[in-house]
Amino acid sequence: MSKFRGVDYYHLDELLAEEELLVRHTVREFVDQQVLPIIEKHYAEGSFPIHLVPAMAELGLFGPTLPAKYGCAEMNSVAYGLTMQELERGDSGIRSFASVQSALVMYPIFTFGDDEQKDYWLPRLAAGNAIGCFGLTEPDYGSNPGGLVTRAEKKGNKYILNGAKMWITNGTIADVAVVWAKLDGEIKGFLVEKGTRGFSAPEMKGKHSLRASVTSELVFEDCEIPESNVLRKTGGLKSPLMCLSQARYGIAWGAVGSAMACYDAALQYAQTRIQFDKPIASFQLTQEKLVAMVTEITKAQLLCHQLGRLKDKGKAKFTQISMAKRNNVYHALEIARSAREILGANGILNEYPVMRHAANLESVKTYEGTHEMHTLIVGEDITGIPAFA
Repeated sequence: MSKFRGVDYYHLDELLAEEELLVRHTVREFVDQQVLPIIEKHYAEGSFPIHLVPAMAELGLFGPTLPAKYGCAEMNSVAYGLTMQELERGDSGIRSFASVQSALVMYPIFTFGDDEQKDYWLPRLAAGNAIGCFGLTEPDYGSNPGGLVTRAEKKGNKYILNGAKMWITNGTIADVAVVWAKLDGEIKGFLVEKGTRGFSAPEMKGKHSLRASVTSELVFEDCEIPESNVLRKTGGLKSPLMCLSQARYGIAWGAVGSAMACYDAALQYAQTRIQFDKPIASFQLTQEKLVAMVTEITKAQLLCHQLGRLKDKGKAKFTQISMAKRNNVYHALEIARSAREILGANGILNEYPVMRHAANLESVKTYEGTHEMHTLIVGEDITGIPAFA
């Protein structure tokens, strides 16, 4: 049985189907048994625990909502969200790996690829026999991805790619990169395979956050891409943004996992830490922090649950996904900071997960759309007035 009890102040478990509870339980046990015992070591060393990939594949964590004919689990959106929640309870880097593999690599191949591309790549990615990455962000273009300068030029039956991408999860270890470039002024998707001449993916070092995750640059210098590696159904900025909506959905759930891990650590510590001859949980200021934590976790769970149900009905809007990502990550980071305060000096030790989650969430708050950009996405939706520039 999982050692983690979970947080369910509003009895949301009663709204989950048996299969959804089973999925969560299975991934929760995986995190307890295989992630938590090793994650602090990998975080300290700045390494990704790649030995976990086969077990994650065996659990169906890659492309889990895609069809079974590609070796995928055909989960619904809520079950998928619960996997992201539990993986991030372990570490943002573990969730990021699965999120990129699923939402940013398998999803675009499934959505924009031809049958040959889908038949070749999706089973390999689902089984963990291939690793993928997603190249949109550039050194000078983050919040404004439409300004990207990576270019593709058609020459005969090949495309020549030139440019660079930055902050790419899994880049150095990826077997295939889904890369976005401008072809005759229009954004198109390309599959760039590891070992392609002119393509390199140096790892970025010196991170204080997401240390148990591989973050890379992608560099293209007269990189030759065959016609068979073009995602022909892509066209315009809408294509990569569709992928980001899938990933942001997973982030909204994942942030709940980080928040729960920090709250659980703070609650247990407060109940057992004795000061002035009583547990610090008996003091009003400590209780105020704990109440604020469980309240925001509950609100985040409600957002995720309804968003997942809307997604399965085909009714979820990207603006609703932005609201959930924005809200849940913001409050998860605030919860991590409050938990550190409750733990006092002990909060900075790797005996507890709090400081690691806090550092990771600093990155999660700004990647795949900063807090400010998601504010403006929702702001435009409710006012009808764009305020991006």
